[in-house]
Amino acid sequence: MAKSLSSLWLKSVRRMGKAQQAQGRRLLQSLVPPPARKAPARVAKARPAAPLRKSTPLPARALTSPPGSWQKSWFSVPAAGQLAPARRMLYWLYLPPDAGPGPLPLVVMLHGCQQLATDFALSTRMNELAARKGFAVLYPQQSAAADAHRCWHWYKRATQEGLGDVRLIAEMITQVQARHGLDSSRTYVAGLSAGAGLANILALRYPALVAAVGLHSAPVFGTTDSPMSAYGAMQHGSGQSHRESVRSFGSVEAAFPGMPAILIHGTRDSVVRRINMAQLTEQFTILNTGFITRGDAVVRHWPARSSGRHPRHAYESQTWYAGRKPQLVACEIAQLGHAWSGGDGSVEFSAPEGPDATLMMWTFFSRHRRLPAAATAPEVSEKSAV
Repeated sequence: MAKSLSSLWLKSVRRMGKAQQAQGRRLLQSLVPPPARKAPARVAKARPAAPLRKSTPLPARALTSPPGSWQKSWFSVPAAGQLAPARRMLYWLYLPPDAGPGPLPLVVMLHGCQQLATDFALSTRMNELAARKGFAVLYPQQSAAADAHRCWHWYKRATQEGLGDVRLIAEMITQVQARHGLDSSRTYVAGLSAGAGLANILALRYPALVAAVGLHSAPVFGTTDSPMSAYGAMQHGSGQSHRESVRSFGSVEAAFPGMPAILIHGTRDSVVRRINMAQLTEQFTILNTGFITRGDAVVRHWPARSSGRHPRHAYESQTWYAGRKPQLVACEIAQLGHAWSGGDGSVEFSAPEGPDATLMMWTFFSRHRRLPAAATAPEVSEKSAV
């Protein structure tokens, strides 16, 4: 069954990835021709050769730019009563060059299928933003031994219950926070596709650890128990079961402190179709019922921009507020397929046209902090409500 899902998933991803990357490169080259003096840089940004997927070293430009610390490490958990590790997982950690006053926030980035952590760092340009804004970035990497295509198993029941990779990554985060003196109240998790599915579970099962979550092209939560049902959800959503899955989740997690979330999805995504974002939006409105202080979403529209340095697709956002803070944002991007919006066009599953999903996520994250349990509910007066 797992082989069947991988085969179906990869056929869809490969077909969409090739078409989207070719279209994205042509559009970017026609709209933003590189200046002559930057020609060498454009050559350096050509598509990496195929061996990159076989765990070859990260391209030099990603290792040397931006400035800061770029570390490769392993996290392992020993088996009970044994010295040998029961599980180990590779991760990369970026630390900005100039740490401001106080401990740094941490953004955890979970890659999609057929990606390495280094691919995802290059695609999203999250390190470049971290260097400017002053936060650390952690990139766990799924092993080829766990999944031949490096997919996270978000669809498994044990994973949805917070076990397996989810527990391992939660323990990894705690260790990295302690080792580098990071701010445990400002930890955020984001992902793409299967990585977004796992990021969602991590945030919901370990809410005391995660202050906010960002999901790009994510499957609906908690409605699958097999590879084929996962593929069905990716293509058709979950019917009506998505509501019950979070209602029962809420009853189990009696002290659930709410989960701020930003959801981003493309209208032309044929791998994880847009119905998934619609159902995730419903799920997060249920999970955040006690925190959203304005029942109706604030809807905003941005037109497409085909000229200038930063071309972008048209997009629409719906925002639900907790007082003056956005508690839930659902952003739908016209013409975008299964790719990170505003990413590096030389990497697969990354669309160079905006809007910039990386900046959108950090802007949302920076508004949130995980307070002690007794202080998580917003205190809102009539004057402060939006």
